[in-house]
Formats: sequence, C-alpha cells, structure tokens
Amino acid sequence: MTGTTSIRGSSTVMTDFANFAPPEITGDRVLAAIDVGTNSIHMVVVKIQPDLPAFTIVDREKETVRLGDFNEATGGLSEAAMARAISALQRCCAIATSLKAEDIVAVATSAVREASNGQEFIDRVYKDVGLAINLISGTEEARRIYLGVLSGMEFNGQPHAIIDIGGGSTELILGTGEPHRFLSSTKVGAVRLTSQFVSTDPIAEAEFSTLRAYVRGMVEPNTSKLKSHLTSEEPIQLIGTSGTIECLAALIATERLGLVPDPLNGFQITYEELSKLVETLRQATYAERLNMPEMSPRRAEIIVAGAVILHETMGLLKADRITICERALREGVVVDWMLTHGLIEDRMQFQQSVRQRNILKTAKKYKVHLDRSERVAQFAMDLFEQTWGSLHTWGNLEKELLWAAAILHNCGHFVSHSSHHKHSYYLIRHGELLGYTETELETIANIARYHRKSAPKKKHDSYRNLPTRYHRQMVTHLSALLRLAVALDRRGIGAVKSIHCNFDADAHVLNMEVKAAYPGDDCASELWNLDYKKEYFEQVFEVKLLARLAS
Repeated sequence: MTGTTSIRGSSTVMTDFANFAPPEITGDRVLAAIDVGTNSIHMVVVKIQPDLPAFTIVDREKETVRLGDFNEATGGLSEAAMARAISALQRCCAIATSLKAEDIVAVATSAVREASNGQEFIDRVYKDVGLAINLISGTEEARRIYLGVLSGMEFNGQPHAIIDIGGGSTELILGTGEPHRFLSSTKVGAVRLTSQFVSTDPIAEAEFSTLRAYVRGMVEPNTSKLKSHLTSEEPIQLIGTSGTIECLAALIATERLGLVPDPLNGFQITYEELSKLVETLRQATYAERLNMPEMSPRRAEIIVAGAVILHETMGLLKADRITICERALREGVVVDWMLTHGLIEDRMQFQQSVRQRNILKTAKKYKVHLDRSERVAQFAMDLFEQTWGSLHTWGNLEKELLWAAAILHNCGHFVSHSSHHKHSYYLIRHGELLGYTETELETIANIARYHRKSAPKKKHDSYRNLPTRYHRQMVTHLSALLRLAVALDRRGIGAVKSIHCNFDADAHVLNMEVKAAYPGDDCASELWNLDYKKEYFEQVFEVKLLARLAS
C-alpha cells in the first residue's frame, strides 16, 4: 500500500534504545476478552507475554446480535435479542476454551446498562453459558477504551481526543499517554439514533435535519468540556475507534486509493472527505448502501446515524482529520486485566514504549539473536549521530526507524538463510507491529531489506511501494548506515567495543577509528567486512571511508 499518513510531521521522541531490555521471562498466558455491546458482541483472544509486557491477538470473533433492539412496551431487552446474544456468547466461550484461555473476561455496556431487564439478562447468561458478565458504566467504558488505544498507538505526550461510536453510546476521551484528562459517555449511538429518528429510505430531509440537530445538541456539552481541558497553545489530534468509524474509513479509502488498507490502524480520513461521504450516504437507499464496499447488511441499516455522530463531533472539535485505531474496549479489558494481575506496575508503563516493545516482541517471535541485533543497533545509532550534520540531517523519528530496522534486520532467518534480507522485509511488513503507521512499517521493512546484497532499485516492488522521494531517500541513506553497522559485528562476538568517526570535508573522507573489545584482537574480520561493504555507503554519501584499528 502507498503511504496514507505522512511520517515527516510526527513528533516521536527518541528514547535510549540501547538501555531498553525486556525483564525476566515469567511465561505466556492466554486470555479472552468479550465486549457485549448494543450492536455487536466482540471477542479477542490474546497471548500475554508478561516479560515485555505485551500481548498478541491470536483470534477475533464478532457477531452482530443487535442487543439494543429493545421491547418498546417494557423498555427491556427483547427475548429474541437475548437469545441471539446467548448463542453468540456460547460460541465465543467454546472458541476461548479451545484456545486454552485461562480466563474469560466479559463486559456489558450501554444496552444492558439501560435495559429494565439488564440484570435478568446477566443472570441468564451466567446460568446458560457459565459466563459472568461485568456491567460497566459509561465512564469506566471510556477509561478502558483509553487503555486499549494506548496499547496500540504512541501519543508522545501530545493531547489526543478519542471518539468511540457504539450502538447505544459515544465515548469521548482526552489524554496525552499519561493518566486521562477527561472521560465522557453520551447516549448517542448508531443503533439508538436509527431507531429513534430514521424511518424513511433514503432518509428524508426533515428526518436528517432533526437527527443532525439532536446529535449536535447531545454531543456539544462534552466536546466543550473536553476542550476546556486544553490550553490555548495545545494542538489536538483526533483518534477514532469502533466498527462504525472503521466502516466510514474503509469507504473513504476505497474512494481515495481503490483499496482498503490492512490493517486500518494509523489510516487517516479528513473532515472534508467525511462531509462528502455523509452527503452520499444520506441520499442513498438501503440497497445502495448495501452495495458499497465493506458494508454488511446490519451496518448499512445504521451507518447514516453513525456518520452524523462522527461528522458533528469533528465539527465541534474543529478537527480537520481523524486517525483510525483498531484497538479499543476489548483490548482495554486485556490491559486492565494485566494491571489487576500485577503484570503492569503502572497503567501508563504500557504506553511509554509501545513501539520499542513491539519491535522486541517481534524479534522474540522470529527468534532473533538479540545480543547481536542490539550491538548492530548501537553501531547504527553511533554512525547516525557521528555523521549527523556532515553526511545527513535526518531527525529523531528517522533515527528510531533505523533502530527498529537494525533490531529486526536478520529476522528473515526465521524463514530461510537464503535471501533472508527479503524474508525480513516480508515479516516486518506483515507482522503485528503496533504503534506504527503503514508508511513507517514500509520504511522500516525497506531499510532492513537493503542491509545486504543489492542496492535499492525502482524495479524492486518493495522500494517502489514507498510513497514519496523523501521516503526513498531515507531508506537509501539509512540502509547504507545499517550495512556498516552489520559489518562492525562480522563475527558476532562483540569484537568491536566502539567507533569514532571524523569527517574531513576538504578531502570528502570519513575517517573511522575502530576500538577493539578484547586485548590482542586486531578485528581483521570486521575491518575486512567494512572495506567489502563500504562501496554502497561511499556512493550514497559521495565520500571515501577509511577505517583503521585504534592504537
């Protein structure tokens, strides 16, 4: 996929990667988390790695049961809706058991909260399924959504507003990656509003105007409260979660790109694009909406109301774009379980290194020799820093992407030694690396791909996938640095203790002094490998490299 989110403007803060190491391993654990929502029942089954701490999603299940189809006479859940939900929960529990989940944590939200027979439904589930459902408040739902988003996205200390549009309620959250600043839940949801305001197909002008005015009136108080927690100097970034927002993003992606990015995590849509889509949806019949890409029958019924909620909220927040996050309440339930079981000492520890942690988790998954990779990464960092200002002017973000590529450059050995650099590209590009945009993943994968063998060429599919000249130049420069870093650990024994580079601008020469780690070691293999691999580096930076052993 071509890049959909520019990484040039990111404010990623460089951390001390060299000192980041996973703690002692305590064994993997399997957990299932179920979200009993107004529209759908969702489950994720995860493998938790407490030593990182991190988790990997091993299975997802979703069934649209429309639990929010209330019995109008009683104000309670209908018998048919409860029966659908119980059947779905029985299937979820059977799957979780087959995957050897040690615990199944289920939470119920808006529909069960408000139903006159909500507790009766919870009791029936326990009797028929053997599953205890935890009923959570709207604010607690918002808190767990925040934790879920933090498990998959980096905030870098900047204020982010999160909107989660459910079937019965919409949650608005403000945070910077530290403890939340603001949590709210409003009784506007795609199922609820469709039931209350939509009876025509396509929606009539009068109904649409009433729907939009109602949404604006309901959402405005909490958008105002959210903005009151911001200083005038703080820019706000908006993140969207939930099936409704993902569906809207998929429709816009199809229009813009001709395909739907997989994953959608990190994909951005603009307010202008959403405005045009709202007009398209309001004029379309149910049958026409059903024929749209990525549209299920149940989603086609409620998408107009869901689109209005997002459009009005973005307008009130004056947000010109929104970034999609595929993690939300279910993943927040997982993080909360990890917190309560002592697997995370502090709830925000999980956020502080989401990108680095996922790189190391992937390295472990593909059995990367971490001692060697960390040495190569340190040499790459040293080369980056010592040539900054003379050979390049890349910043902290690019440095972080180089670090990630250095850690994972050899992960392709997991597939085969032959052409392992190409296998590394594939594993990085298609692995579960959270916290990165699609473009960043493409960049990391390409840097790792070109740590050996041929130089980047436009005929290579991987290199051609990079969206701009800026990204191609970054890959060219950083892969050249990575090649030297790999050469400096030729024997894999840590023979080189440190390097010191000095650039002679007049002669266009980079002098590198190599200090041996062991007395009497002449580092002949490393110096030979540097000489063998330097041609690409010299061509890229138009310099001559002279390396020698320090006396």
